[in-house]
Amino acid sequence: MKDSVKKLFDEKMMTCDEAVKCIKSGDTVYIGTASSTCYELARALGRRSDELENVTIGCSNLFKPLKVLSDPEHFRVCSYFMGPMERQSQKLGCLDYTSIHLSLVDIWCHETCPPDVAFLEVSLPDENGNMSFGATGVALNKYLLDKAKIVILQINKYAPYVYGEDNRINVKDADIIVRADEEIAEVKNLEPTEEVQAISEYIIDQIPDGACLQLGIGGIGNAVGFGLKDKNELGIHSELMTDSLAFLMQNGNVTNTHKSFMRGKSVVSFSLGTKDLYEYLDHNEDMYYMPFPIVNDKRIIAQNDHMISVNGAISIDLTGQVDADNIGGRQFSATGGQLDFVQGAQMSRGGASFIAATSENVNKKTGKKNSRIVAKFPEGTAVTTPRSEVNNVVTEYGCVNLKPMTMKQRAHALIGIAHPDFRDELTEQAKQMGLW
Repeated sequence: MKDSVKKLFDEKMMTCDEAVKCIKSGDTVYIGTASSTCYELARALGRRSDELENVTIGCSNLFKPLKVLSDPEHFRVCSYFMGPMERQSQKLGCLDYTSIHLSLVDIWCHETCPPDVAFLEVSLPDENGNMSFGATGVALNKYLLDKAKIVILQINKYAPYVYGEDNRINVKDADIIVRADEEIAEVKNLEPTEEVQAISEYIIDQIPDGACLQLGIGGIGNAVGFGLKDKNELGIHSELMTDSLAFLMQNGNVTNTHKSFMRGKSVVSFSLGTKDLYEYLDHNEDMYYMPFPIVNDKRIIAQNDHMISVNGAISIDLTGQVDADNIGGRQFSATGGQLDFVQGAQMSRGGASFIAATSENVNKKTGKKNSRIVAKFPEGTAVTTPRSEVNNVVTEYGCVNLKPMTMKQRAHALIGIAHPDFRDELTEQAKQMGLW
């Protein structure tokens, strides 16, 4: 490292406890998203809780417990995508959630939760003092920096150095720098159930060689990804980078040669998976990270021929409405990028969108089984993707294309792929609704 660069680091370096002393009551502090979260800085802020009040914590999809997420007396949480820890904040009554497409996350950064102080996790610096925003930071850090009055960088040797657009920050652009090495939170890949495997096979059968992929979070997306090992010359344009997509790159299935947008590169915004995934991303020149408003722009998505979008659902009603983020009025995850890619994939030449879910789920508290295909959503349920936008719907009992169907045809088709135990009841409900 150059002497002048090292001098800047030395001038700005301090401990996490020293760094958070700049935060005052009433401030909004961004602490991270998914696999780029400043947990140690957030812990240090939590240790100051008795000195502060009315501090807003901006974050998204966190996986490790933090005092700042569970102390309603001193902190409130503002999130655009709820993960396990935000759901705990919701139970404690200290969560403010906003529903926004990832393609519009700049609005959240600029207007909903503009930070006074931004904690940004970064990789180890290069000789010129440049640090990468890591496994997820590229997705929105550009917009946070537009508003932050104080920028605190947390250098973490486990944060991968990724390439892309607006992917790094220089030491001269930071106000404070801390060092905190901590392994990134992992999301393990579960073995697919028989039902999930069946769903993935229906989708895989409709993915041609040369297709460009977007796979949503969860078991079905991963099962599809790992199941594409016999396909050729695939491309990647996906908000999320997963272990299954990394597998396809390493296995030679992904070449990105047929893409129109960023040909030759796997384009993503954020990463969530295992330690192996994060290590694979480090200094990987085949990857190209870009902010959500670019990657999730449906006009850009549509530039890639044979764009295939795969996303999940909590439930689907008989007209084709999709609920993927809300359970009877209680927020569970987020609108995210589902509609961005549902629309973008269908605008693509030869593209298709798939909404996939097992036909039933089990209530963990009662053990009762419920159909994911329902006549009507419970009161208060939010719609993630409207019926007019839905293309293919898949369960382990089949795949149906709702796009050209009338409402009655949709009801027939969806009941046909519902779990057999619920089909008679759904048929009666459809008749009462005039859908049979």
